[in-house]
Amino acid sequence: MSQRPDVPAAMVERVGRVLDPLPECLREPAWVGVRWRVGQATVAHLFGGEDQLFRLIFRGEPDEVMAFRHLGHPYFKTEWGSNVIGLVIDDDTDWAEVAELLTDSYCVQAPVSLAAQVQRP
Repeated sequence: MSQRPDVPAAMVERVGRVLDPLPECLREPAWVGVRWRVGQATVAHLFGGEDQLFRLIFRGEPDEVMAFRHLGHPYFKTEWGSNVIGLVIDDDTDWAEVAELLTDSYCVQAPVSLAAQVQRP
């Protein structure tokens, strides 16, 4: 039986550089991998799969979710909610785009008063 790989510390730190500074956004261990939450709402979840690929799950506006789902790899559909976007992290990942997507995810999940404190890219 294969195991899920641990998420590389450098990958966690790269995501953390975007999310950790946001108001009341907390990093914590998840059932697998690492997640960031604001209140009880998950902003992002980073984890490895049994296929040795790493995935980042985050939230988006409804029109963005549909667009990303139709783009195909590295984006994918999840069954975890109507506003969830999945992204496979690999050597071709555009980290500037990821930073924008994560900031948007935070603003979707955070209370309005906290989201208003964030400058969106």
